[in-house]
Formats: sequence, structure tokens, C-alpha cells
Amino acid sequence: MSLSRRAFFRNIGVDRADSVSPGLIASRGREALELWRNGLNYEDEGLFTRMQEGAIVISSNENPLGPGPAAYQALLDGLNQQAGRYPTNFRPSHRDLMQTIADKYGARPENITLGTGSGEILENGALAFTGPDKALVTADPSYLQAVGVARRHGHPVRTVPLDANLRLDSEGIARAASGAGLVFLCNPNNPSSTVTPAADVEALVAEVRRSSPDTHILIDEAYHDYVTDPAHQTAIPLALRTPNVFVARTFSKAYGMAGLRLGYAVGHAETIATLAQWTHVFNSNNLANAAAVASLNDPQHVEQERARNKEARDFTIGVFNDLGCEAADSQTNFLFVNIGRPAAEFRNACAEHDVMVGRDFPPMEKTHARISIGTIGEMRRAAEVFKQVLA
Repeated sequence: MSLSRRAFFRNIGVDRADSVSPGLIASRGREALELWRNGLNYEDEGLFTRMQEGAIVISSNENPLGPGPAAYQALLDGLNQQAGRYPTNFRPSHRDLMQTIADKYGARPENITLGTGSGEILENGALAFTGPDKALVTADPSYLQAVGVARRHGHPVRTVPLDANLRLDSEGIARAASGAGLVFLCNPNNPSSTVTPAADVEALVAEVRRSSPDTHILIDEAYHDYVTDPAHQTAIPLALRTPNVFVARTFSKAYGMAGLRLGYAVGHAETIATLAQWTHVFNSNNLANAAAVASLNDPQHVEQERARNKEARDFTIGVFNDLGCEAADSQTNFLFVNIGRPAAEFRNACAEHDVMVGRDFPPMEKTHARISIGTIGEMRRAAEVFKQVLA
């Protein structure tokens, strides 16, 4: 039976296809729900109910506006096509997406592998390149998905504290990398929001290649599209010319597709071939592929999103400065702020006013909180809550 777009949306409880917001497609707030379900976020079940009823959800580093117009249209158009086809037989196919990514960076499809979000890339990197005698090296605190995989498999993890400015200690990480299986660099770093300059990344890679040539290096650039610091550059050209180096990217952040679960890795062909052995067949779906191709062909949208985020970010930094709370030099769509009290206390107090902020980030959970950047309207409303809670 043929199902029209309008019939599809009626079946999911929406009267008109053109009334569906990009925010619905982006599945905003789902990460917060999963964290809450796993005991990592809010203690009161009623708080999540209020999240669904108009609370300000600035806890999961999501794009509050969802996908851009071109991606949104590609999703709607895709619903009228044969969604029953595998990604090889749907257009654009997953191979079309890989070619589009390769063209963007002057690479070839063999330099690309896809992931169900960049999270799959991080997990597969840990599976492929760490082992009982091959440690994972990372900053602390930093994003923990690859670390979690290594630890679950009993593989050693070496952590290097952030420096005094909450940036990656690139020299310390290079020293810790000797004999390691994988070095994980989150740049910009989550949760600290800071960026490591391109020159420091190149120096770190060069030193690891010299001192520990069998070690692989994974650079997670999930927040690259939000950076406004000119000292930052993508490490993709470096990865393309350097064995054992690969970069992870995601469509979950600036592209507003967190609910569609799509990411990719770029690197030296031999490195990508090893990583790709761990991927699931057809790990990207037809609608996500179509939206991603449309997004990559609409660079103006990312520029607009970067500017929108910067306006809201600068406003929020100013609010915390006025409150005497220092925020790290954010180059992302979130802040890491020294609030001078436990994050749980701040989080629960904000939640009582229907503002949801991020979870604990050891070892800094007694002093620092992570606040995602929503729309400027949301941040103005949230600012009044921050002032009241931190008074």
C-alpha cells in the first residue's frame, strides 16, 4: 500500500506534514532521557515530564533548531520514496554520501567510513586499536565513549589532566602515549569546551608518530563547526596524509540531526580499512543519508548556525561573568562554568525552575557545571534562573 507524506504524519499524530518541526526530527531531549533512565541525571521522574511540557532543555549539547531547510526537505522527500529499500538501492545511497564527504575534503571514498553517530566511530576505534597490552590515552575530563569501551573489555586507560586553562595538555598526552594502542583527542573538548590550536595538534601527532609509531590517534571533531578561534583548524588534511591518524565527525551538533544518528570518520586509507572492519553493515539509514548529503551541499546553513550559536554563547558567558562565575574559553555549543558549588546542587535547583542543565563531570563535579547553548530566547529565560539559583 502506498503511504503519502500526509498519511504518514497523520499516522504519527500530526495533522499536516508542513507542521512538523525540525526539532521533532532532531529528537531533542532524548539523550537527557537516556541519562535519566540510567541514573546519571535527574532524580525526580516528574522533572522529565516537565521537560516534555516546555522546559528549557540545555543539557545534551543539541542544536535547538534541528536540521537546516535543505536537510529538512530531503527528509520529507525521502518519505515519499521507497524506504523499504536497503541503503545501496536508495538514492542518495550510503555510497553517495561517502562520495559527497570525500569530495568535501579532496579525498576518496576509501578514506571514509560511516557510523551510527560519531559514537560508533569512537567505540570501533577503541575496539580496533586497544587491547590488554595496548592502552587508551585521553585527557581528563573528556568525552568517555571510547574510554568506556576500553574499560569494559579490560583494556588499560591512561588519563592526563587538563591544563590550568582547561585545555588538553598536548605534551603530557604525547608522553603518555608511549606503547599505547590509541590516543583519543576530543578537540574541541567535551566537557571543557576549549580548543587545542592546530599547531599543537600537529606537534602532538608528530611526537607520537616518532616515539610510538604503532599508536593510532583518533581526533574527535564533533564541535568543529562551532569554533570561531582562528588558531583552530580541522585535522582532516593531517589525517589524510598521516598513517594511523583518523578524525571523527558527526551530524548531531551543528547539522541538527542528533536523533537521526549519523557520523563518519576520515583518514589514511589503510587506517580506515582497519576501522571499517568493525562497522555494522548498513549502519546509516536512508533518511539520514539524504539529509546529510543535503546538509553538506548547504554550507551557508552551518555558517548561520555558527553565528547564531556565538550570539547566544556570548550572551550566556556575559551572564556568568556578571555572577562572578568563570567560564572556560568556549569554542562549542556549551559552556563549562566554575559555579563554586556541586553540579548536582546547581542542576537540581535549576530543574525546579524547569531549566535542565548537564550531568556531573568528574573529577570537577564539585565546582563546575556544563550548560548547553539553546536559542537566544531560551538563554535569556535561563539566565533569570541562573541569577536566582546562584544569588
